[in-house]
Amino acid sequence: MKKNVALTLILLIFIILLAVLLVFTYNTAKSYALSDSCLNYELAFSEKNQKNIFSIDKITYFSSANADIATNSNSSFTVSNLYQYTDIAFFINPNSDKLTEKNTLKSVELTDIEFVTTPSSGKPNLYYKNLNDFATSKFSEDNVINSTITFETTSENSIDYSKPVLYNNCANPITICYVNSNIIDNYTLSNDVSNIAHNGALLKSCGITLNSIASKITLNIKITNNLDEVYICPITLAIPLSTENATIYDGSLTLKNSVDYKFIRIN
Repeated sequence: MKKNVALTLILLIFIILLAVLLVFTYNTAKSYALSDSCLNYELAFSEKNQKNIFSIDKITYFSSANADIATNSNSSFTVSNLYQYTDIAFFINPNSDKLTEKNTLKSVELTDIEFVTTPSSGKPNLYYKNLNDFATSKFSEDNVINSTITFETTSENSIDYSKPVLYNNCANPITICYVNSNIIDNYTLSNDVSNIAHNGALLKSCGITLNSIASKITLNIKITNNLDEVYICPITLAIPLSTENATIYDGSLTLKNSVDYKFIRIN
């Protein structure tokens, strides 16, 4: 009887060890298969992105401010709807003097737009900006951007810049406008202010600190070329209000940033 119990116990231990060995072998094989799959994906991804098809080499900013200003009977000024704006131009580089279906634009989108830092004063929005109005306070409420905007492309000789459209050879930049509106409203300046300018100096006159209107935005620029290949470039924008040598308090601030943002093919 004791002999049968011992044999049964040995058999049970053998079965358990065999089961453990089978599970270990299966998991190891699965792990290797997953590693091979990841490696193959990485190799394919790397192969697709060996050549730099599209990039952004330059971003130009123009920051200023404006408001509705009324002169009171005692010659003081009342400021309404003070807003700070920054025009932004992204320059896409096709990285070749020879244009083909691969490095020309079929469509361009700005997607996943998000304010990661919002100003403590005012209400921020993004708008499409007419290139002819760049570096001016003109913008249209009809062109407000929510979470995405699509740019059409053309090869015609002329463009209607009132609409979001790009030359398919990347000849004109993507232009948008950041506007932080209603920073203050119905604010009367002290009587010792004898003249007033419709620019960034208004912010200083109204006691607006630059920290209170600081803002940061993230977005993706998505390009589909004429081979229906899709490329994407994530960008973070800190709205420029000052540099080492100047601030928006001086009236306006122009910043031309040389950058090296590369697009990654995702399909």
